[in-house]
Amino acid sequence: MVARIGLSCLTLSQQNPHSRLPQRKNFRKGSIRRPQILSCSASGNACGLRVFVLSDLHTDYSDNMRWVKSLSSTEYTKDLLLVAGDVAETYSNFVETMSLLRDRFMRVFFVPGNHDLWCRRPKQDQLDSLEKLNKLLDACRGLGVDTNPMALDALGIIPLFSWYHESFDREEDIISIRIPSLEMACKDYHACKWPGELSSRDTSLALYFDAMNEKNQDVINDIKKTCRQIISFSHFVPRQELCPEKRMLFYPNLPKIIGSDYLESRIRSIHKTDNSRCSCHVFGHTHFCWDAVVDGIRYVQAPLAYPRERKRKMNGGEDWLPFCLYSGEKFTDRFSPCYWSDYYSKNPRTPHNTELASWVARFYKRVQ
Repeated sequence: MVARIGLSCLTLSQQNPHSRLPQRKNFRKGSIRRPQILSCSASGNACGLRVFVLSDLHTDYSDNMRWVKSLSSTEYTKDLLLVAGDVAETYSNFVETMSLLRDRFMRVFFVPGNHDLWCRRPKQDQLDSLEKLNKLLDACRGLGVDTNPMALDALGIIPLFSWYHESFDREEDIISIRIPSLEMACKDYHACKWPGELSSRDTSLALYFDAMNEKNQDVINDIKKTCRQIISFSHFVPRQELCPEKRMLFYPNLPKIIGSDYLESRIRSIHKTDNSRCSCHVFGHTHFCWDAVVDGIRYVQAPLAYPRERKRKMNGGEDWLPFCLYSGEKFTDRFSPCYWSDYYSKNPRTPHNTELASWVARFYKRVQ
């Protein structure tokens, strides 16, 4: 039996799997290192507007709330922060976290994640997840946190609402082992409460959340016409290539509960992929640090993640966050180490290979 645990924990073990990856000594070649990023973020505002990104704060953990409180109250007062979901499960922690961030940054943008919409606390029993979403968006308006697209001179910021659907996963399944069901492995199936017509087992939720972006389409069209650079961001994953192959994951069915084809289609409708514009999309959810270009668009994940992940040096970070993505009217260099995206920059993706990685195989019994 496998206990129901948070989504991202399913990818982890007590041993860091990244230490087994080949060619690690070459991962950082040609990449910006974290001390350089920190130097950039500490350089003040002489170079113009700066945009920082961050996801998966999970401030229901006291260590993570302390990290937010430790952020400088003076360093970021002329900067933007994009928060790509999973701030907190409880409403009180959500409001406290966003208030702290709003006090530290000139502007804060937010999109909701799955943990933000959990309804499993006694005081939340009267709410379903859509009602809680509206409550969080109301709180953002009261705090001055932005959830709609905005143009800042030549830079466009576009938050995108999204949810996952199982059909997002189109790579070959692992069938040689017994894998826990999605309901057993992912708390969303029990902690989220949806009206009867919406379900995580089909595309209805992904379509519902994607349709929420339509109200901003006129603003998005204006941004596309006038902005030389655009940063869009979501909580969920827009492409399966932005997650390790199934044989590398401790929960091989993870891709069924992480992403949306509708999200990627919307991103493609926003970003030009020629040389006339610099485009970037920021996401969260899986807790894998990521920085890679796919089909002309840069995709970045910069998660704080769970305290136990940071202690095991697996995912997330704290000493290098928030990550400065944009400074002085241009995007900053890619950050490293991002173990998996660095790995795939050197090695081809082989989703047809279903031979479990050694660090995964030892946790499962083969089907007889």
